[in-house]
Amino acid sequence: MSGTLVLVRHGQSDWNLKNLFTGWRDVDLTEQGHAEAKAAGATLAARGLKFDLAFTSVLQRAQKTCQHILDAVGQSDLETIRDQALNERDYGELSGLNKDDARQKWGEEQVHVWRRSYDIAPPGGESLKDTGARVWPYYLHDMQPHVLRGGTVLVAAHGNSLRALIMALDGLSKEEVVKLELGTGVPIVYRLNADSTVASKEVLTA
Repeated sequence: MSGTLVLVRHGQSDWNLKNLFTGWRDVDLTEQGHAEAKAAGATLAARGLKFDLAFTSVLQRAQKTCQHILDAVGQSDLETIRDQALNERDYGELSGLNKDDARQKWGEEQVHVWRRSYDIAPPGGESLKDTGARVWPYYLHDMQPHVLRGGTVLVAAHGNSLRALIMALDGLSKEEVVKLELGTGVPIVYRLNADSTVASKEVLTA
């Protein structure tokens, strides 16, 4: 067995709460979101997990989630790499819109296609496939080598960037990945074999 990869979707954000398309907009966590991130850290601390390196996006909701987790495991000053490759999917013209208002403007069926298809992007934005096109190379080049050397790596990111990563790790089809739902602030612990295949996966629900 090689190393450990821990994935955590950021805690609830202000715009999650308001039912708005967020994407690359840099919104903060809610009180509940801060609590979810701290709880994720407590769960990981209870498992005795310590990290060698952390990765997050350039958006504050993921960065603050990452920091809460590191604080909880007693590693507040751990080296943390921030990169927009891990940003949420860019929703383009949908960004900032209430999801119900978007349905009124474009129709429920069209909005559903943009939200839940694999390779159809909203106007000016990214599909899940587009998101994967930046996440996968970044994982292979920047994150996976640390895990394969036996390290324990934390990734605090977003629903769609993590779905793309999980698609690759779990070998999901494009039909399967669009049905994948990730809870906010719920750690997913992967143990990887030396050949980069998954030895085990555990979802640490509260």
